[in-house]
Amino acid sequence: MVMLETPRLLLRRWREEDVVPLAAVNADPDVMRWIGDGSVRDEQQTRSGIEAMERGWEVQGFGLFAVEIRSTHELAGFTGLSVPDFLPEVLPAVEVGWRLGRAHWGQGLATEAAAAAVRFGFEDCALKRIISIAQVGNDASERIMTKLGMRPFHETVDPSCRRRVRVFELTAERYAAAT
Repeated sequence: MVMLETPRLLLRRWREEDVVPLAAVNADPDVMRWIGDGSVRDEQQTRSGIEAMERGWEVQGFGLFAVEIRSTHELAGFTGLSVPDFLPEVLPAVEVGWRLGRAHWGQGLATEAAAAAVRFGFEDCALKRIISIAQVGNDASERIMTKLGMRPFHETVDPSCRRRVRVFELTAERYAAAT
């Protein structure tokens, strides 16, 4: 079972006890503002989401990790790799994404977690390219993408919610040259 460690974080597969804390993250309108149409999610939707994340691991050999704070064992949110089926025009592609609870914002944790996921994607999964997608106006996510070495390459509309999105990318060659 894949598990990644960073100085402050443990990226691991999902457990039953993760449902309630992730549901609290998903219930926060500030957290969900830039996700889809901005709707919050309840505990059952969160449980279904975790089940889908676990299926992704089984089907693709990569997926979205639970992000745990190493010092406290608190669930901060998630990060990892997924196929962005919601945006068919960019397929085939693998996206790095993240979502952390508001208590964990502004500490560099999303960047730390996403960098570990990108490293896993290129070094362990031998991906040739990783993208990331942010709604236009989500400057915090775009800053993380830039810190990861990604560059914007496409802008379009997310058909699931009709919001404009910007797609960033990082190739394996650019990743290797920077490491």
